Amino acid sequence: MTNSPGHLANRPALEEAALGLDGDSQPHDLLSELLRSVRLSGERIVAYAPLRTFSVGFADVGSLHIIEAGELALRIDGDPHVEYVSCGDVVLLPRGDPHHISDTGKRADAVVRAGAAENGASEPARWLCGTFTIGDPQASHLLASLPAVIILRGARGPALEGLDVARRMLVFEMQSPSQGSVVMVARILDLIFIQILRAWAAGTDAEPNWLAGALDPQIGLALSAIHRDPGHDWTVEELARVCNLSRSAFAARFVARVGKPPATYLVHVRLDAATGLLRDTSLAVTVIAKKVGYTSEAAFSRAFKNRYGTPPARWRRDIRAKQGSGRSRS
Repeated sequence: MTNSPGHLANRPALEEAALGLDGDSQPHDLLSELLRSVRLSGERIVAYAPLRTFSVGFADVGSLHIIEAGELALRIDGDPHVEYVSCGDVVLLPRGDPHHISDTGKRADAVVRAGAAENGASEPARWLCGTFTIGDPQASHLLASLPAVIILRGARGPALEGLDVARRMLVFEMQSPSQGSVVMVARILDLIFIQILRAWAAGTDAEPNWLAGALDPQIGLALSAIHRDPGHDWTVEELARVCNLSRSAFAARFVARVGKPPATYLVHVRLDAATGLLRDTSLAVTVIAKKVGYTSEAAFSRAFKNRYGTPPARWRRDIRAKQGSGRSRS
């Protein structure tokens, strides 16, 4: 019989990664970590009950629409495709794509979704709109890999049963605001955002992206390892061992779940980590390059410029100038 280590602190680092454990022996919550890196937070909630002919525009902010009555047409600006949503549907636009919500009009050429009348589509339109702020737009690959629109039809099922509770809580805070209501609304919006992402990523229609990878029981282990230590010289073989898969099986599964090869994803994570260090520390560019896994400042600067369009030192000056002007205006 093989003896187990006497203390979890003695567990080898690679074995910890394979088990998805962090330093205090708790399962590594990759989804929470990734959402923290984007610094997304709920902002406010607004109730809409416009006249029968209307068009409401939303731009440059993450949006959540909870349809309470009627039927609505949703259009992403610049996209001719129209999505029709009705009572019970929940719509999330996680990237903040500009869009319009309007009445459906006569729609003589449109196919009315089966059951729309029973869902209250004949009633005047009424919906709740929550907005989100993105604190770190530089975490671009995390947001860009999500679809422009996520729609949960009817918002039913065990995984989403908490959505109606959250909706009622939002309505209560809107109708009876009191001390702490602003924070309550923000936290409830955060919960709804996460629940929608979970439900979408677990569905059959989810596109390959970091979220589907994070929820995959094997690929999630590799993503956790990369995010915990992006500066490590990860190889495909080492990441495959973390997942207890062969090299070929791991590489194929990673692309199928995440939508890009492991090496490409690692580069994105490293450069995202670099932007945080450039923005929040005074470390020299050479030191930052080594921390995020580059053996030379020149290689780091080339990769950074390819991603963000400007060298790291200039990016730091620009972002700090913007921060300074923002503080002076406030």
